[in-house]
Amino acid sequence: MWMIFALLSAVFAALTSILAKVGIEGVNSNLATAIRTVVVVIMAWGMVFLTNTQNGIIEISRKSWLFLILSGLATGASWLCYYKALQIGEASKVVPIDKLSVVITLILAFVFLHEEFTVKSVIGCILIGAGTLFMVL
Repeated sequence: MWMIFALLSAVFAALTSILAKVGIEGVNSNLATAIRTVVVVIMAWGMVFLTNTQNGIIEISRKSWLFLILSGLATGASWLCYYKALQIGEASKVVPIDKLSVVITLILAFVFLHEEFTVKSVIGCILIGAGTLFMVL
């Protein structure tokens, strides 16, 4: 089931890029990011109430709160940079560079989460990096 959700995530991320590139025309990138964020907040809280999981908020540990807040700050910084890049660059070049996050995530997961870094992972990182350079140059 996780693979279905991962594929759907990729499809929606692709739609996000194309829709954002069209929608951001003539709009300040920070304002566009704020509008997008409000929509995401409404949608996320809607799912919380739809699934009746709002009571779980009191069970969240301080550690989880800290890391969820830090993750939110990283997401915000990513979105602000992404929208600015989309506004001034071509989507066909911005998006592949943004997807280098896969390589960076694998490295960070190895360093901080002590996840396994296999030969397959190294080859995948090299191919993603090379593919990104090939698409952008």
